[in-house]
Amino acid sequence: MEHLWAPWRMEYIIGGKTGGCIFCAAAGKKPAEELVLFSGSHTLVMLNKYPYNNGHLMVAPKRHEGRLEGVSVEESLDLTRLLRHSVTVLKDAISPDGFNIGLNIGKAAGAGVIDHLHWHIVPRWEGDVNFMPVVSETKVVPEHLSDTLKKLRPYFEKI
Repeated sequence: MEHLWAPWRMEYIIGGKTGGCIFCAAAGKKPAEELVLFSGSHTLVMLNKYPYNNGHLMVAPKRHEGRLEGVSVEESLDLTRLLRHSVTVLKDAISPDGFNIGLNIGKAAGAGVIDHLHWHIVPRWEGDVNFMPVVSETKVVPEHLSDTLKKLRPYFEKI
């Protein structure tokens, strides 16, 4: 049997909740810090620390809100603007063949952070599905987060 070692995942597996909301913590950071690509007046864009694919972004309102109906019209417009911008950036920077874009509301729907809305943008490429997830429940992400951050950050500095 072959083994794929990914020791950095242990932080996620055993780390548990460290208190506080990851999106609220990220909203207080400048885009040059950690995985934050953009932090505007209503919305933030950040890389997913545990991505499904390279370039996996999350777009969230800066205000802590877990209900879609709790998001203001201004916040909704800004979220949509940043979702569109993020897709354009990913097309220009890493040329995916498609995207999975989604919002999970509530634990039953699969939300990992249940009390702060966030949209996932997952770039997809023809042939990026292989045997690894099926036979070993392992996803191979071919690019390091720091490389993806360097590649995408300039596109968000122009906003």
